[in-house]
Amino acid sequence: MNSITEYLLVAAGIVMLLALVLVFVRFIMGPSLVDRTIAFDVMTVGTLGLMALISFYLHRQIYLDVSIIYGLLSFVAVIVIGKYTEKSL
Repeated sequence: MNSITEYLLVAAGIVMLLALVLVFVRFIMGPSLVDRTIAFDVMTVGTLGLMALISFYLHRQIYLDVSIIYGLLSFVAVIVIGKYTEKSL
């Protein structure tokens, strides 16, 4: 991998981490359960993107497999939270 690609991957990783920190703040300060659920889902997507960047940077495909499982578990969690929210309204 050439150095330009490495610098771009590191820059993208830093931007992703900054975005995850901002979304985490929204997750903590969210006034309602719906806001926290959306922030959780956005954090999951950001984490999946970060895992894909790490997988590409380290040339390890196992991280992609882990990210697929993580995405599926997150999807199920959001569905369960949505069902709980629907019943409590």
